[in-house]
Amino acid sequence: MEHKFDISDVTNRRLSTLARHLEVSTMESSVNEGLYASITSGFDGNSNSVFAHVVKAPEDPILGVTVAYNNDPSPVKLNLGVGAYRTEEGKPLVLNVVRRAEQQLVNDRSRVKEYLPITGLAEFNKLSAKLMFGADSPAIKENRVTTVQCLSGTGSLRVGGEFLARHYHERTIYIPQPTWGNHPKIFSLAGLSVKTYRYYDPATRGLNFQGLLEDLGSAPSGAVVLLHACAHNPTGVDPTIQQWEKIRQLMRSKRLLPFFDSAYQGFASGNLDTDAKPVRMFVADGGECLLAQSYAKNMGLYGERVGALSIVCNTADVANRVESQLKLVTRPMFSNPPIHGASIVATILRDRNMYDEWTVELKAMAERIISMRQKLFDALQTRGTPGDWSHIIKQIGMFTFTGLNKEQVAFMTKEYHIYMTSDGRISMAGLSSKTIPHLADAMHAAVTRTL
Repeated sequence: MEHKFDISDVTNRRLSTLARHLEVSTMESSVNEGLYASITSGFDGNSNSVFAHVVKAPEDPILGVTVAYNNDPSPVKLNLGVGAYRTEEGKPLVLNVVRRAEQQLVNDRSRVKEYLPITGLAEFNKLSAKLMFGADSPAIKENRVTTVQCLSGTGSLRVGGEFLARHYHERTIYIPQPTWGNHPKIFSLAGLSVKTYRYYDPATRGLNFQGLLEDLGSAPSGAVVLLHACAHNPTGVDPTIQQWEKIRQLMRSKRLLPFFDSAYQGFASGNLDTDAKPVRMFVADGGECLLAQSYAKNMGLYGERVGALSIVCNTADVANRVESQLKLVTRPMFSNPPIHGASIVATILRDRNMYDEWTVELKAMAERIISMRQKLFDALQTRGTPGDWSHIIKQIGMFTFTGLNKEQVAFMTKEYHIYMTSDGRISMAGLSSKTIPHLADAMHAAVTRTL
């Protein structure tokens, strides 16, 4: 006779056994009553779930914009929420040099898919540190930098946060107000206490430099301070080099520990060295710092999740010991990082011709964003839109903090099908010459309607 195997029979027998064990325990203690009821309630086939108490979480404030945009059937809809570069035609861009690097990797029959070490691809780590700190950096020459490959900028921040929570004496981190919405979540879950320092001035739509200095000056000695290396997200407002120098002096005098988030090196000004200057200023003084690095924007490797965490220490011995502890953070988190994206970056950075080609494409992306700023400003001027909009061309990088309020944003979404975060932040990379008139019309209507 043929025996028919039914996995549901096995599952039901196991669940029945588990229920009997729980039944015995509930006689001894009432603690398991809820669990027993939840598990046994499923045996009769009803739809009750042990997760029935879970409430639906709200959409991510940034990614949720894309969800709403995708559900809008309007032919004139415009998504300015997510920070991803788009071409003049509104299409995602894969850099030519990235395609070349990938083809080179595919053609290399010696490449295998073995696990990377816990710290990642060694060549990628070395070249990433060199790209940010400079080829002549004393910290690199003296082996005082340890770099580990992580899952883009987000993963690098999380690994750094957990390392600090385990091994640094001060568990408070100060982040700018405002900042990228994921920052407070990352550091809170990593085990740090999150506080803010003043950064943006709504009145001038520029930097609240005095407030920044006052807040960092009153921070406890040794506190960690998160700094955007360039192209501050969401405001697009950066300190000048002279202001950076005053920040550096204050932080070093207070023994505050800098933690740089570098998501836009080269993508802001179009020059890799220019965008790295603030970080290099802090490294040049011999002090210690952390750096989270991402290749999502400047190489367009968003979905490859390529990033690195570097920690600059005061001696090579300390750097070596720090690296050993970083391995203990990443091993139970993601074991070891993915190989493909890091191999693309290493291929480009090691080859002079490919590196030069990358810098040309990178400069072209940055310049297109800068031109979108100028065109939007000009369009608002042409329409006579009330207010001073010069901040649009003064700010830098992918994002502009328009100064529009929640009501104006909601109006633009409803009437013009333009999607952005409720704080009025727009992605300049999502604009084109064709869509700027539509945006300018919407902004003009929103502003004049609410005067």
